[in-house]
Amino acid sequence: MAKKGLDSSFLHYGIRKDDLRLIETICIEHKLDFNWVQEELLKEYHEKKIRDQYLEDKAIEKVIEKAISKIK
Repeated sequence: MAKKGLDSSFLHYGIRKDDLRLIETICIEHKLDFNWVQEELLKEYHEKKIRDQYLEDKAIEKVIEKAISKIK
C-alpha cells in the first residue's frame, strides 16, 4: 500500500518524485551535480512560479543564468 500524504519534493520544488527522478537521470547523463540543480535551479524556479503564477521563457533563462553565475 502506497503512503499517502504530502510529497516533500513537490513541496520544495513543485515537481513530483517521479519527475525529480527523471531530472536526476538527466543530470547523471550530462554529468551535472543533481544536488546543485535541486538547490540552485529547481528551488528558485518553484519560488518564482509561486509568486508569478506563470514564468515566461525569459524568466526561466534568468533563473538558469543566475545559478550558473554562482559556479563561475
